[in-house]
Amino acid sequence: KEERIVVLETENAALHLKLAEYQGLAGRSTNEVLQLYAARGGQQKLQRSSLVTQLHRAIKKRLKQDLKSLHSFALELSKEFRRQSKTCLYQVLAAVQGVQLQNEAMQMFQIKAFDLEQSLQEVTERYEKEKQKRRALHNSLVELRGNIRVHCRIRPLLPFDDAAGHLISQDRQRNFSEKVAYAADDETVLVKCSRPGHASINKTFQFERVYNDSESQDAVFADVAPLLTSLLDGYNVCIMAYGQTGSGKTYTMLGPQVEGNFAFTTEDESELGIIPRATQEVFRLISEKPPGSYWVEVSVVEVYNNEIFDLLAKDSYGKVFSIKRDVVTTREGKRDVPLLTHETVENASEFLHLVKKGLQLRVRHPTLVHAHSSRSHLVVTLTITTIVFGDNFGTSWEDEQASQRLNKEVSCTFPQKTRDSKSASSSGTSSPVQVEATEKIKQVKTRLQLVDLAGSECVGMSGVTGAALRETSFINRSLSALADVLGAIAEQRSHVPYRNSKLTHLLQDSVGGDAKLLVMLCISPGQKYLTESMQSLGFGTRARQVQRGQAKKKNFPMPSKAK
Repeated sequence: KEERIVVLETENAALHLKLAEYQGLAGRSTNEVLQLYAARGGQQKLQRSSLVTQLHRAIKKRLKQDLKSLHSFALELSKEFRRQSKTCLYQVLAAVQGVQLQNEAMQMFQIKAFDLEQSLQEVTERYEKEKQKRRALHNSLVELRGNIRVHCRIRPLLPFDDAAGHLISQDRQRNFSEKVAYAADDETVLVKCSRPGHASINKTFQFERVYNDSESQDAVFADVAPLLTSLLDGYNVCIMAYGQTGSGKTYTMLGPQVEGNFAFTTEDESELGIIPRATQEVFRLISEKPPGSYWVEVSVVEVYNNEIFDLLAKDSYGKVFSIKRDVVTTREGKRDVPLLTHETVENASEFLHLVKKGLQLRVRHPTLVHAHSSRSHLVVTLTITTIVFGDNFGTSWEDEQASQRLNKEVSCTFPQKTRDSKSASSSGTSSPVQVEATEKIKQVKTRLQLVDLAGSECVGMSGVTGAALRETSFINRSLSALADVLGAIAEQRSHVPYRNSKLTHLLQDSVGGDAKLLVMLCISPGQKYLTESMQSLGFGTRARQVQRGQAKKKNFPMPSKAK
């Protein structure tokens, strides 16, 4: 065992020597490997550095080339900029010079325009003055001749103008909605008349005043108002609306309809017609006179199927109803309606209240042309009685027989308020009967007749049948009778056929008497109503030719100086 241990120790020592030798060899090998790695890394660094150098050289070379080309481009751009700057500078200088020249020319034009505007203004003022003078002279001539004043109003196109009363083609429908009547100026109506296969012909009609489709109710009444002053100056006045159905007569005379009724108290007073405006103006003029010197009565009648109906009559219970009346000629040659209801009114509200009651009884019937077509002629009469006190009335008071008749009327039939709630004493004036006991009284009556005629109709277009057809026949016959009366007066015939119709008989004093008469023609502008519009314009032209002599003024008696 010991020998074996010695042998093993010897072998172990030998193995340790070999291990040490191998470890030395491994260390040397590791160092060599590290050296090799280090050498390879250096070689790679050298290679990379050489590539970077080459790239740097290439980039530097390219940059130099780019800088060189960029420098040359910048030089060219600078030269071009200088050249264009010089060109623009020359252009700016030329533009400045042109602007200066234009400014000078503009100033000259402005001076010329200002001079022309002043000249135009002066010419316009002179034209307006001459126009007013000519109109005043024309009105004076109309006054002296007793001619009928004729105004014409053209309504705008309305939605129902596109609806035809019978089946027609679309082409004719478009033609029907075409506007053919125009206001060439404030005194001329221009109508384009055309027929298939013929050249269109323009016809003109001259009237005292022409209103286009954009003029308001205010403009219409502004030309009517002067007649109301004549009313208080002692003249009878009649304002009559004439035209075909649906042409705007009732709108012109009364105003807009709200669900078939007239709203005289509408908030928009600019829509009110001639009748409510005339009433307000008359009472305004009366308010400027001495209290108690005037009283006003109103009557409302309609001419329906050639019969006269009182629209203010009352039954035993005080309810308003329509009753037939008749027109007669008095001994003095004046027209009168016996038993006609005359209501005394003290202000415009009472007057319009009564007129509204009468309008509720007026006959209406819808047609294809107008949904609220009036089937009767409406005559609203406002009678103003002027009271004059005194014992020296002069010799100008018509004649002695008329004076005695007026005295009897004052002493026997002085009007009283029909309503108990409003007596004569409540208005702040003394009772006329009491005054009559202490002083002699004279009275002068003047009348304002406001007439809304029913519209003429073409049966084929309105589509009426039965009773409405009979109404249309009476309407057209009465309007034809009115045209015959005007024609007879214009031709100065010995016989004027007033009695051919109740309408002309009722209006005889206004049409052929001493009243100032204004006819308001209302026409539709569409091609659809061309025939009816031409007929209305022809009626107005004939009416202008009527010469009745100067309107007679009822002279007011002059009270004595002692009174």
